[in-house]
Amino acid sequence: VSISTNMAASESCEKKVNGSDSPKSQKPPLNREGSSEKGKWVKLNVGGTYFLTTTTTLCREPDSFLFRLCQEDPDLHSDKDEQGAYLIDRDPTYFGPVLNYLRHGKLVINKDLAEEGVLEEAEFYNIRSLIKACKDRIRERDVRRSQAPVKYVYRVLQCHEDELTQMVSTMSDGWKFEQLINIGSSYNYGNEDQAEFLCVVSREYDNTLNGVVETQTDTEKVKELRERGSRM
Repeated sequence: VSISTNMAASESCEKKVNGSDSPKSQKPPLNREGSSEKGKWVKLNVGGTYFLTTTTTLCREPDSFLFRLCQEDPDLHSDKDEQGAYLIDRDPTYFGPVLNYLRHGKLVINKDLAEEGVLEEAEFYNIRSLIKACKDRIRERDVRRSQAPVKYVYRVLQCHEDELTQMVSTMSDGWKFEQLINIGSSYNYGNEDQAEFLCVVSREYDNTLNGVVETQTDTEKVKELRERGSRM
């Protein structure tokens, strides 16, 4: 009995020395995102703008730059500012859609942002599913544009008789001369009478801009002025 008790005590001491029985020596299990601190808050300084998110969000894509940043990959050189935020030299305007995509898995882009800009950021951060989503969105947009009828924006410019030549010769940015309307009012300029004109110019409407209401209003104004000019 004495021999058996001594052997058990010896085995117990050996386990404690090796650390197999010590709870302090056990590492916390990694979660499925690969981080031992699931949900830990992380601050990013992207081009001077701060973003606050979690490691769970940033680790959605295991092959991405942001995943490696959270894992503190030794091959990925990353600095922190005085507030402890990771410094990333990229455009913060286009980082918002990237971060929101990682949060909820949907590509949401404001109307004033170009899909190509989000695609550029997705490629930089190596978020493959977002790259595919951006390319699909761009392809669908281009198909809609090719099938849409051509629209024109009209502008009506008022000028004096001596300003006509200069105005027409300096038109740029795709504007074309459409019609010249004499509005019938003249005034004395020096020793000569000068007539006033309305010059109608047009340009092909860019479907990427927000100007549908403005285009319709200008078109109605042009029609009214044309009718007025034809009666003179």
